[in-house]
Amino acid sequence: MTTDPIFTPLAFRSLTVKNRIFRSSISGRFDNEDGSLTQTRINWECRFAKGGAGAIISSYVPVRMDGRIIAGYATIHRDDFIPLWQKLGEAVHRFDCKFILQLSHSGRQMDLPGVHNQHRPAPAPTSAKEPLHGFLCRAMGTGEIEQLIAAFARGAWRAREAGLDGVELHAANGYLFTQFLSSAINDRTDLYGGSLGNRARFLLDVIRAIRASVGRDFHLQVKLSAVEHNDFLLPWAAKGNTLADTIAVARWCEAAGADALHISTGSAFPHPLNPPGPMPLELLAVTYDAMVSAGLHGFRNLLVFRSPLLRPLFRLLWDRKRRGRPIEGVGLDEARAIKAAVGIPVLSTGGYQTASVVRNGIVSGAFDGVAIARPLIANPDLPQHWAAGRDLPPVPCTYCNKCLASAPKNPLGCYEESRFPSREAMLAAITAIYRARPELRVPEPEEVS
Repeated sequence: MTTDPIFTPLAFRSLTVKNRIFRSSISGRFDNEDGSLTQTRINWECRFAKGGAGAIISSYVPVRMDGRIIAGYATIHRDDFIPLWQKLGEAVHRFDCKFILQLSHSGRQMDLPGVHNQHRPAPAPTSAKEPLHGFLCRAMGTGEIEQLIAAFARGAWRAREAGLDGVELHAANGYLFTQFLSSAINDRTDLYGGSLGNRARFLLDVIRAIRASVGRDFHLQVKLSAVEHNDFLLPWAAKGNTLADTIAVARWCEAAGADALHISTGSAFPHPLNPPGPMPLELLAVTYDAMVSAGLHGFRNLLVFRSPLLRPLFRLLWDRKRRGRPIEGVGLDEARAIKAAVGIPVLSTGGYQTASVVRNGIVSGAFDGVAIARPLIANPDLPQHWAAGRDLPPVPCTYCNKCLASAPKNPLGCYEESRFPSREAMLAAITAIYRARPELRVPEPEEVS
C-alpha cells in the first residue's frame, strides 16, 4: 500500500478514484459536425487513461446544439448518442480510470460556432455582447431558462445511462453558468439577476434538477472560477465576482447536492491566469482568423496579433495580471480558501506538473486532488513518472501555450519543437491519435493490472 498522498484513492460520496490526478477538461476538434463522437476521441482519452490518470474530465460537452463552444466537439444532446459515450467509457474503464462528463453551454462565449450557430446570437443571461471578441447573444426569457435547466438534467441522465462515472457542471471561465453568476455580466432584473443569490439561482436549479433526474448516487461536481478578473484586457471594465462571492456559491452548491468542487480562476478563456503563461501572439496571428467571423471585434483583434507594433501593448495588458503569480499552482491559495469553507472534496487546476508541489498541496489541506491539462498533453505518462519517484518528467511542459493557440485550426497537441528530436517527431506525436497504433489499442480486461 503506497503512502504517497498523490497515489492514495480519493473517495467522494458515491465515487472513488484510484489517485489524485485528474485530466482536466481539454480536447481538440476530433468529432463530427452533428455532435457524435468518433474513434479519434476515444484514442485521445485512452492516451491519458493509459498514462495513469485516475480520472478524466471530458472536454466541455454541450447539452444543446445552440450551446456549442466549438464545432467539432462531441455533444450529449441526443439519446441516440448514449451508445457512443458508452463505448468511450468502456474504453477508459479498462485502464482503471474514471470518466466524468463535463456538461456545458457556451452562452455568449461561442468561439467557433460552426454551421449550426453561425451569425446566430447565443442564448445568454444578457443581450450585451461579449467585449473582447464581440460575440453576439440575446437574453433568455424565464421559460427558455426552464427549458435549458431540463436539458442539463437530461444530459446528466444520458451520461448515467451510458455508464459514465459522473458529470461536472462547467460554471467557470466565462461560459453560461459564469455569465449568470457574474456581477459584471448579468444585468437581469428578474429572479435570475441582481443579488448573488439570484445570480446563482440558475446553477443551483440545474443541480437540483440533475439530482431529481439521476438521484443522489450519481457523482456530480461543479467547476467554479474563484475570482473573475473581467478587467484583464479592458482595465475600465467591472472586475466581477470576488473570492468571497465564490465561497458563498460553493457552499450553496454543496447544500444543493454537489459532491465536489473544481476550482479555476478568471472569466473568459483564455485568460492570463487560465492557463497561466505567455500567449504566443505570432502563432495566434496564423490561427485566430478562424474565430474572426464569430464576433464583431475579430478583425480588430486579428490586426493586433498580426501587427508587430501593437503586440507589445497586448503583452503588457496580458502580463499585468500574471505579475507576481506563479504558473504552477496559480490558483492554489483560492482553492485552499474554498476548501476551508466546504465539507466536500476540492480539485485545483493550474499548471501542476511537479510531484512535490502536488504532494504538499494535498498534505497541507489546500486541495484534495489536481486537474491537469497542458502538462499531460506534453507528457500523458506524467503520473507514471511521479509514481517512479521523479519530481518532474525528463522533458517537462514549458507552459508556452502553443497547444492552446494552435487549437482553432490545428489538431490539439504539444507544438513546442524544443521538446522533440525533430519537427517530424513532433508532428508524429500530435497525429498519433488518428492512427490505429498499438499503444492506443483498447486492451482486453485481463491485460490491465
